[in-house]
Amino acid sequence: MKTQRQSFALVLIALAVQYDAGTVQAASSYSYPVAGLAPYQRPVNAPTLTANLVADAKQALHGVSSPIPESLKFLNDQGGWFNPFTRPGMTGPYDLRGWHTAPVSLPAADKK
Repeated sequence: MKTQRQSFALVLIALAVQYDAGTVQAASSYSYPVAGLAPYQRPVNAPTLTANLVADAKQALHGVSSPIPESLKFLNDQGGWFNPFTRPGMTGPYDLRGWHTAPVSLPAADKK
């Protein structure tokens, strides 16, 4: 029983050494930046924001009735970050803010 454990342990160690050697070789062969290899360093050609984009309040608050809830006050400081409130979501019964419904047209008043 003891020799079985020892041989099993040796096989596991050999596999671990092979796996580690293969991953180091594969990681060093990339010619482009790989996330996680140097998390403290931003790649030279990585995109950067050059302007502070202001979220369109009318679009972000589409379908929200007044007064605006306190939970949506974060929109004032949103900046250029992605915001799901400015884009239409699901259709059908899940469209709580009316993004996918046609605007209601009022009948024209009779002219006299």
